[in-house]
Amino acid sequence: MQFPAAPAVFVLRGAEESAEPYVSKSANLRRRLQRLLSPPESQSKRLNLRGRVATIEYELSGSDFESTLLLYRALRKEFPEGYQKRLRLRPAPLVRLNLENEYPRAYVTTRIGKMSGRSLYYGPFRSRAVADKFLNDSLDLFKMRRCTFDLSPDPAFPGCVYSEMKMCLAPCFKGCTDEAYGAEVARVQAYFDSDGQSLVQELETERERLSAGLDFEAAAAQHAKITKVKSILSICDDICRRLDRLDAVIVQPSTDARAVVLFRFHKGGLTGPAMVVMEVENPTEPPEMRLRNAVDSMAASGNLSSQRFGEELAILKRWYYRTHKVGEIVLARADGDLSIRKVVNAAGRVVKGEKQPVASAES
Repeated sequence: MQFPAAPAVFVLRGAEESAEPYVSKSANLRRRLQRLLSPPESQSKRLNLRGRVATIEYELSGSDFESTLLLYRALRKEFPEGYQKRLRLRPAPLVRLNLENEYPRAYVTTRIGKMSGRSLYYGPFRSRAVADKFLNDSLDLFKMRRCTFDLSPDPAFPGCVYSEMKMCLAPCFKGCTDEAYGAEVARVQAYFDSDGQSLVQELETERERLSAGLDFEAAAAQHAKITKVKSILSICDDICRRLDRLDAVIVQPSTDARAVVLFRFHKGGLTGPAMVVMEVENPTEPPEMRLRNAVDSMAASGNLSSQRFGEELAILKRWYYRTHKVGEIVLARADGDLSIRKVVNAAGRVVKGEKQPVASAES
């Protein structure tokens, strides 16, 4: 059997077009096909497809990340009605700021709504528990509502424990004007959009004002609030950010030892693979230019459905949070700038099999 002994995604098809294909991935294509297609052993319960397979299609892969994405695409094509169950993808936990409601609120979810809607999503988080803790602790810093029902403000409504504790502006019984509630929602959105830095700067400004006025006790209390905010933010990983602004390049090993394979998560979708040869004899352009061209070619249109957005985000999240993951990721900064120099450095380490220094991680 003259198939490569290398990682691959493959499709086995029967002679009849109506026959269901067998789609899978393997770390060693030759060994896996030998198990599936060799003469069956007597009394063995191992799956054997010998005699049923007419054609074999395969695509080699340089990494498990690439294999997972290729498998996802193959399953979507072959089983459009049931590929999610076959792939066993767990949706990524997110924080949704529901701006479509007249009185917006934030909550944890694993479902992404209409991409054309006004709601904003933040994540992906490592787990539901981490997302819940981050959101609950963050909302303690503001006075936005947490109740789950749609409000019909009524002055006779008794309110809830949050309004009694002065932790909510209580729009439920018109404890504030709509304008005041909208301003508080805007503060919450600024907090999420800036990875908490808007609130940190707000508190630091007030601390400096109090210090300048020689009110050192109040300034110390303000400093304690800043420390608390930074502690809350510390549970968020670098990848946690507003999803419509999440732009990242994933650098993976290639089947060619001289090259790397790039993927890009951009505007809600995973594009790639794009192979870039790093070591070229008599190159006409430097590696930086080749990498830049590859990254630019993978800019997404942003026309994916919310379902595709969620599924491809789940693939990225599953790889990112692995304890021992292969490859590196370069995240765009908050201003949208994606550093090609960082991509070049990451590609150089990946092609040499080196580990990324912790201190050089993108912020």
